[in-house]
Amino acid sequence: MKWFLATTALLLVALIFELGLLAYAMYALLGVMLVSRVMARQWADHLEAERECNRFSVNIGQRVAILVSVNNAGKLPVAWVLMEDLLPRDALVHRPPKIRVRGSRFQLAMLRPGGKRTFPYQVEFAERGFYQIGPLILETGDLFGLHRRWHVAAPPHFVLVYPEVVALEGYDLASRRPIGEVRMAHRLFEDPTRISGVRDYQAGDSLNRIHWRASARTGQLHSKVYEPSSVAGATILLEFNQAAYRRRHEPYRSELAVTATASLANALYQMNQQVGLVTNGRDAVDRIRSEGWDPDPRSRRAAQRSAEMLDRSDRLRPQVVDTCRGPEQLMRILETLARVELTDGLRFADLIGETASRMPRDATVLAILPAAPPETAIALGNLRRQGRAVTAIVITFADHEFSEAAGRLAAEGVEARHLADRDALPTLCRNYILG
Repeated sequence: MKWFLATTALLLVALIFELGLLAYAMYALLGVMLVSRVMARQWADHLEAERECNRFSVNIGQRVAILVSVNNAGKLPVAWVLMEDLLPRDALVHRPPKIRVRGSRFQLAMLRPGGKRTFPYQVEFAERGFYQIGPLILETGDLFGLHRRWHVAAPPHFVLVYPEVVALEGYDLASRRPIGEVRMAHRLFEDPTRISGVRDYQAGDSLNRIHWRASARTGQLHSKVYEPSSVAGATILLEFNQAAYRRRHEPYRSELAVTATASLANALYQMNQQVGLVTNGRDAVDRIRSEGWDPDPRSRRAAQRSAEMLDRSDRLRPQVVDTCRGPEQLMRILETLARVELTDGLRFADLIGETASRMPRDATVLAILPAAPPETAIALGNLRRQGRAVTAIVITFADHEFSEAAGRLAAEGVEARHLADRDALPTLCRNYILG
């Protein structure tokens, strides 16, 4: 616009002072500028793009192959077009990088009428998460550089990277049974299908509990004694409030918490036990901006901002995968763990208060947390006093921090286990998988 204003002003000066040569020059310049503007708009409006990905869910260390195609659907040749397929900036600049690019996601090309340009590249994922691939930003303009147009094309794809699952020592996949004994410490109910003995009748015993054969043989009423049923499976509580994780230990401690959760869920699933997940972390899907893009941005940075995911989410609702058995249960938990992110919203004590009614009493409550402040210990103690089996796994690198947390938990009657690093995870899962 400033070029038009300056040229128009010079043209007026030339006409007022009857400067013919300058007037002709300004007429020519205005013509070139108008033609350039129309051409740039025409080129940008007729560019079409699409992207193909060979997969949308991978494990850590795997690659996704991406093929981007740009087509000139107009009747005029496009002198130049700069193509950039966007990737999450924080994942690229993170140390170490969360994603690595093999090949080039930038291309500069000239397209004839009906011409097509394709360029492939690969993305390798080094950390679990929910990653946005694209959209594609197209930049074109006239040959003189007076007018440039930006266009956001090829809607993004999203790739889910599952968390690491650590194989457990002493676990036989063939028989689906752990080698050795598994602790089933908390007993809540009696199983009427299994009789363990006979005792004298006590006031209040129901008629279906009376052992009639023993009563007839002895002449006195006797009652059946049943074997107690045991707690099976677990509801895993994952603390993912940002305030609980010190910045100097990130992202190692939070990722260790996710790995521990995924490994426990996988082991319980393999044993055909019920398993569920409750966490106060936010879902990466909530941050995605799926509408409101500017298709005709005025700068390259505006185009990038228009296509980026939201950095914040105001969601305070917990994420819950109900505790149950089923062939899809593990995948639901792994997908939730792949997308979960640290948040500054719901506190762990509030999380327990909101979701306690959805935790079955016949499953261990297994809390995975980096610390146990007083309000957290009290909330877990309340679960134990309600008749649930509760075990806490404290992820900390310092012994004195674990001792402090274990002391608070012990005062509430909650058993605490120490997880210091990834190498200790298989042994921890083998010995205490059911609390």
